[in-house]
Amino acid sequence: MSDDDWFERALRERDDGETDADDADPDESEQRGDGETDGSPESDAVADPADEPSEDDTETGDSGGESLSFENGDPFDGGDSFDDDPFSTDFATAFENAPMPDPGGGFGDEQSGDEFGFSSDPGESEPPAFDDEEFDSDIDRIDIGIEGLDDMILGGVPDRSLMVTIGSAGTGKTTFGLQFLRKALEDGDSGVYITLEESRERILDTADEKGWDFSKHEAEGRLSVVDLDPVEMANSLSSIRNDLPRLVEEFGADRLVLDSVSLLEMMYDHPSKRRSEVFNFTRALKDAGVTTMLTSEADQSNPYVSRHGIVEYLSDAVFVLQYVRNDDFRETRLAIEIQKIRDANHSRETKPYELTNEGISVYQQANIF
Repeated sequence: MSDDDWFERALRERDDGETDADDADPDESEQRGDGETDGSPESDAVADPADEPSEDDTETGDSGGESLSFENGDPFDGGDSFDDDPFSTDFATAFENAPMPDPGGGFGDEQSGDEFGFSSDPGESEPPAFDDEEFDSDIDRIDIGIEGLDDMILGGVPDRSLMVTIGSAGTGKTTFGLQFLRKALEDGDSGVYITLEESRERILDTADEKGWDFSKHEAEGRLSVVDLDPVEMANSLSSIRNDLPRLVEEFGADRLVLDSVSLLEMMYDHPSKRRSEVFNFTRALKDAGVTTMLTSEADQSNPYVSRHGIVEYLSDAVFVLQYVRNDDFRETRLAIEIQKIRDANHSRETKPYELTNEGISVYQQANIF
């Protein structure tokens, strides 16, 4: 299946019955499942894409053609009001009934500090060492496909996660995405690569030059490389978002890469509209049931956050690629940090890596300096 066929129907359906490009439902943005703020005081403003709804944001409509939008509603929606929630309880009552910690560090008489590997005196013992062999999970997990990095993730990343790789220019974001897709192809799975920056031919040539045979996998029907103009994608985002789960399912994709989400974000000037559109798009990717890797440009003043500070709060896993320089400026090194992975234990150390003809290689046992 060629890349033109993959999105052809979605783009045609837009012409048959195009939805207003500003289509967004701010109520959907309240249904985020992660609720994670990472302790940032600004996270509430970023994590909720509908804090600043505008008139355009509240418009709804049909995109035309066969649509897989969220017309059935969110199964996690608890109702229109808090009072309708059968599980809601009075906060004061819950607070009064909560077990209070005793002086020994436990809760009541049922638990003590020793239950968790700590004594009542913080100076008497150290936290228990983490035992890799004790890790057990019923969640299906996958490897990223990058040497050294997979060793830093205990058990692997949960399948069907939405991940983002953040980095400045030249840190290897595109290579990261290609290597992530290469792992699926090596395992006999299928993948889709959507690029908003490069041409389809350039992506295939880059992968082939590294010996990954993307052209061969595309000819076999297990890979689709799609190059889209970011402006056209923004104008067609409603149609693409609604049809993406069906298109991914028909192709049988196990992994998907979008390089890069920053160009899509730049198409929206209003922050509220930008948050709403990016939120709905990432939600569509999760609804498609495909393990997804987004790439994003880092903020110019802070290499640890994306340019608009949105995708890291919507993602299940965040990888940060950055430059590290010595004080004497004699050598510039590349370093990777796993900022978060939901439902997985992982190293929080910053480790050096190299970009070679064979891709990215992380030196897990090495230190930065």
